[in-house]
Amino acid sequence: MSEGEEQVSVDDDQQSIQERLQAGTHKSVFRDKSLVEPDTIIDENRIVGRDDQLDDIITYLRPSIQGDRPPNMLLYGPSGTGKSLIINAVCEQIVEISDSNGQRFGVVEINCQTIKSHDRAVYKLVETAADSIGIDPGVPRKGISTDEKLDRLYELINDNFDSVIIILDEIDLLHGRRRGTNEEPAYSRLLYQLSRAEKLGKIEGCVSVAALTNDPGFMEDLDGRAESSFNPQDVAFPDYDANQLRSILRRRRDAFREDALKEDVIPLIAAFAAQSHGDARKAIDLFRKAGEIANRNDADVVTEPHARNAQEEFEKDRTLTQIEGLSTQKKLSLYATAAVQVYADEDIDSVPGTVGFAVYEYLTDLLDTDEKSRDTYLRYMNELDTYGMVTSERRSRGFGRGVHKEYTFTDDPDVVAETLREDSRLSDLEADEDLVRSVVNAQVADFLSK
Repeated sequence: MSEGEEQVSVDDDQQSIQERLQAGTHKSVFRDKSLVEPDTIIDENRIVGRDDQLDDIITYLRPSIQGDRPPNMLLYGPSGTGKSLIINAVCEQIVEISDSNGQRFGVVEINCQTIKSHDRAVYKLVETAADSIGIDPGVPRKGISTDEKLDRLYELINDNFDSVIIILDEIDLLHGRRRGTNEEPAYSRLLYQLSRAEKLGKIEGCVSVAALTNDPGFMEDLDGRAESSFNPQDVAFPDYDANQLRSILRRRRDAFREDALKEDVIPLIAAFAAQSHGDARKAIDLFRKAGEIANRNDADVVTEPHARNAQEEFEKDRTLTQIEGLSTQKKLSLYATAAVQVYADEDIDSVPGTVGFAVYEYLTDLLDTDEKSRDTYLRYMNELDTYGMVTSERRSRGFGRGVHKEYTFTDDPDVVAETLREDSRLSDLEADEDLVRSVVNAQVADFLSK
């Protein structure tokens, strides 16, 4: 060995990184994981429980393959009820038919959830249209007017499509900046401009606008001109029931290997999703997550425990998303309230604000942090109510005991508490679990004895 050369001891049994990455890949429970990915557009044979909605959208969009203008549409219903799924499945078939007939049918779709302004929405439409064609947007995101961006959108449509459908998903979230209470929301201006473009000669072909929303009440804020111009055909999407959710999952059963799924997994996942307002997207996410958990555990078969673990992870992920942006004091208030339900020996279905605040006071001492007043604690909890983390109501505990504000958790309080303890500022609470438990029960007993 030359001078300065290091001796590296290598275990003959040690696997390389590549070998370790490849180890177990042949054991995957999945056969075609794309079938349970959220953005996959599925074929019509997998569409379940939406025959009426499918018939309506086919009827409304059929004119586009006949050279005529389809009506505008409003698709409304809770999250995960098939709005995007159905309209995208129909549009995909129209594109295929149009191509075979020598026609150019375009689909320009944006999700308005993270778009903060009318101008940004218009640019996103330009960007999406250009991307579908495979060219540069041709205009900068900043430095030019919204009207110039709209002109570029119309130019792209005129040059590349005979007819087009513009899909605005989660349209109700596009509020934009509203300086006064009477100022129209951004989606009102956008719907007016897009639905009038053909009539004004801005678009030479046929254009249809489809607005997708969880809240059809957003139409009440439309400017009168926008409402008249948009004038959509309504398609309602109700919740899926447990039987429909089971059918949806069975139609995606081939995402897994033939022998890799226990029979009780699909009914269990469908039941979990049915409890969450019939959300098919959640059912499919849980289906995929259960398989991923099985793979992580080197299991050859997805079983009921994997499904239950998937549900726990899903709740924790959703709770973490809600919680991570809260201030420390709001987290501490939420944890104190959750701790009452987690640690109380008494079977209580809601947490009295007086008990939650008493536990909060103890926790601030334990963590040596600032202690806010009872009014501030109640204000924080009221804010958390508006976020959907808890629900609150005033309850009477009987004659002479007054009326108290009480809180019920919308998610599992154990999951909420566990997630909050992952914050470094609250992590010490796990080591003091027994102390927190004793304080909770002392406060609950004191409250019940009064």
